[in-house]
Amino acid sequence: MIALCRLVHRGLLSIRPSCRLFAGQVDAAAPVRTASSSSPVSLTYDVFDGKGESTPLVFLHGLFGSKSNFHSIAKSLVQRTGRKVLTVDARNHGNSPHTPELTYEAMAADLKHLLNQLHIEKCVLIGHSMGGKTAMTTALTQPSLVERLVVVDISPAQTTTRTNFRYYIQAMQEMKISTDIPRSTARRMAEDQLRRLVKANEQRSELEAEREGESGRLNESQEHSVRQFLLTNLVEENGHYSWRVNLEAIAAHLEEIMSFPRLDSVYDGPTLFLGGASSAYISSDDYPEIQRLFPSADIQYIPDASHWIHADKPLDFISSIISFLQS
Repeated sequence: MIALCRLVHRGLLSIRPSCRLFAGQVDAAAPVRTASSSSPVSLTYDVFDGKGESTPLVFLHGLFGSKSNFHSIAKSLVQRTGRKVLTVDARNHGNSPHTPELTYEAMAADLKHLLNQLHIEKCVLIGHSMGGKTAMTTALTQPSLVERLVVVDISPAQTTTRTNFRYYIQAMQEMKISTDIPRSTARRMAEDQLRRLVKANEQRSELEAEREGESGRLNESQEHSVRQFLLTNLVEENGHYSWRVNLEAIAAHLEEIMSFPRLDSVYDGPTLFLGGASSAYISSDDYPEIQRLFPSADIQYIPDASHWIHADKPLDFISSIISFLQS
């Protein structure tokens, strides 16, 4: 369901905010930390400090994303609402610790741990794609932490949609980058290898798509966007290049990431499912499960927006959140 071709947009590159950052900010060049899979990890985060006393907003990114994906949105919301806004790196993403476990229950436990650390008793939780599933899991299992919930272009339905994720992950794992070369050269080298390695799997992917009645081939523009988004995770330390995401954990838990925990609890709080009108991630087939788990849910769509609503239509996205906060 979280198809990689939809995980790309020109707005995903890191944006350095002009408003004040503190507390959880971490240098992007910091070495990756590892953590035990048996306990919550201490997530890295950025805080955009609003002057108001209202409940803070907490943003959770999607698969292969990072807290910087929402920096420009966070800045605008601070200015327009006065609220404090946090953007958070999920485990195995950004600068947060690496751990073998990557489940929605674990990521919800990480978020609870972070909110406890920051003495935040309640938040407005806003999650996109994978982050939306983490947000839903948190609301269903820890409802006292969530004053309001916004789920961005994803649903709690089980997914059977075929994706090419495994091919991209395999290509990233097989990639070899020379040491002590300029970052621009390393990016070109990485993109060339990614293009070649993924292309080698295209025929197999198309055969699978034919069996499932789907189109298996992305056009060149989509493929280029995929590569550019993945390359935002290429980092350099002491002349050596590596991926900041934990590819092994993502590969091992890919089926779980594409699915959703089977939960019988209900979240009664105000909930907004915000979909892109040009995206198929929230369909009418999902409505019964949404209403079962989130009986107060409102489902809205932003015109001419794809899976990356906040990048395609940032002003409409911000206006929808503000309207929801005021409702």
